[in-house]
Amino acid sequence: MDGPEREGRKLHRSFSGLALLGILLVVAGLVGLVYTGVATLTSMILFGWLLLVGGLVGLLHAIQSRGTSYFWLGVVVAALNIAAGLVVIRHPHGTAEALTMFAALLFLTGGVFRLVGSVVVRGPQFGWTLLQGAFGLLLGLLVLFDWPHSSLYVLGCFFSLALLFDGLGLIAIGIGGRRIVSMVSEQMGDQGEGTDPLTQDGRKQSES
Repeated sequence: MDGPEREGRKLHRSFSGLALLGILLVVAGLVGLVYTGVATLTSMILFGWLLLVGGLVGLLHAIQSRGTSYFWLGVVVAALNIAAGLVVIRHPHGTAEALTMFAALLFLTGGVFRLVGSVVVRGPQFGWTLLQGAFGLLLGLLVLFDWPHSSLYVLGCFFSLALLFDGLGLIAIGIGGRRIVSMVSEQMGDQGEGTDPLTQDGRKQSES
């Protein structure tokens, strides 16, 4: 029983670590919702470093695979990622403005397509699709009309919400996993206790 108990304790600690990480993400998301400007700047810098590191890794991978047919394609893609990462890191505010404009256009086009599709098709989800289209169109217009000032809070708000919901998901997984591990451990303990008297009776009968 030492092996299963040890594995159960490891799983319990692992799920506790997930729950703790989820709590940290939730706290970071709530702080980001309060300080959306800082969250926007942080998300842009992280995005730039991800592009830069990804470009460097891609460049190393392309160098290792030199002589193949996709060597130059890998070099070009890696160079573009590195260049984009450097631009984002050096100009996070300009990048935030450009991405906010892009997000507003996505909201607008997505809302228009959903509105037109819901009116034309009129399927069973007509009301829900119509509501989604209207919400996307309204959100896109609000972001676009307040641009470039909206770039100070839109991306930070989305980034913080992503952290918040990811954290809540990890907390749910951690708590649920701990409960399952505890239930399995209790059942195994009950089964072990139930088999002890039988083994003892068997030993007594064999001795007699």
